[in-house]
Amino acid sequence: MWRITRARAELRIVFRRHRTQLALSIRVTVAALAALVLAQSLRLPLPLWAVLTAVIVTQVSVGRSLKATLNYLVGTVSGAIYGGAVGIIIPDSGEIALLAALALAIAPLAFLAALRPSLSVAPITAIIVLLVPTITHASPYASALDRVLEVTLGGVTGFVVSLFVFPSNAHLLVVETAARTLNQMARALEALLAGLPGGLGFDSLHRIQDAIGQALSELNVIGAEAEHERSARLSAGPETGPLLRTLLRLRHDLVMIGRSAVRPLPEALQARLASPLAHAGAALGDYLRASGAALLARRPPPSLDGVASALDSYAAEVAALRREGLTRNLAADEAERFFALGFALEQMHNNVRDLERCVAEWALSSARVGRKNEQSG
Repeated sequence: MWRITRARAELRIVFRRHRTQLALSIRVTVAALAALVLAQSLRLPLPLWAVLTAVIVTQVSVGRSLKATLNYLVGTVSGAIYGGAVGIIIPDSGEIALLAALALAIAPLAFLAALRPSLSVAPITAIIVLLVPTITHASPYASALDRVLEVTLGGVTGFVVSLFVFPSNAHLLVVETAARTLNQMARALEALLAGLPGGLGFDSLHRIQDAIGQALSELNVIGAEAEHERSARLSAGPETGPLLRTLLRLRHDLVMIGRSAVRPLPEALQARLASPLAHAGAALGDYLRASGAALLARRPPPSLDGVASALDSYAAEVAALRREGLTRNLAADEAERFFALGFALEQMHNNVRDLERCVAEWALSSARVGRKNEQSG
């Protein structure tokens, strides 16, 4: 009994951790089966293309599925029309004619796909349109029409399944990824400011900061998908741009602090600044984590009082050091890193204020949606 209980608990943990991936696997499976059943019911010549298209366009979010569906359909129609036209102009009268038709079809479409990656399926479709008639003995026109019908069926099936079977809203993914990124930033900032007096070195800095850059790249992709959903009125929520830009500016602040932490602070400043820096790192780290939690729960932002107090204490200590003349004899590179650190902390204070506004906007937007749902209900 104890083993069964433990196994269930572990399964629940795995499910919560990988719920997005599990939902995607279910959607892909349903889309493939539905596309096959529909293609066979409509007696399409090659149900394979309907199934493949449904699998390709069924993505992790509704916004990504919408984009993939549109790109795939546009590329397929373009390739089918052009490939069919080439097949009609150069009829299949032998191996040489087929090679010439393939070259004429592939070269311009491959060039177009290189210019616009969203049309990458166009050359493939043209090849299918030209070669399938040699197997099925259909005309190029019929082959092109069949490809368009099969891909359209698969694309529409995949998108409908993405919309109704465990739908994953890109706005929700933006919030989850932003919260995870804020947690990473909190850990990085605490490590940077705690290690700054004694210096961290390049290897430690890269280890601390690399994951943040990857998370922001992922967030930019998901943000674009969320905007596709908003423009198509598939989801309601605030613009993702302000939140993404704020996180990017916070990332720049961390980079500036990291540059100041490459080498130790001057010995005359280490003892005096170690405690204020650690206090500032803890306050800012707590605020970033609390902001991520507020985003996830759609709550108003946390108070900035602790951050303001910690940064004021640091600024007061810096002012005292300057009054005592301890910064006058710093070497040029030491002075540059010291004052760059102060500037970076000031910029971070401004940027967490912007983060406060972003969190408030997402909480307000959620409240508006809730009121609309209550009124419509």
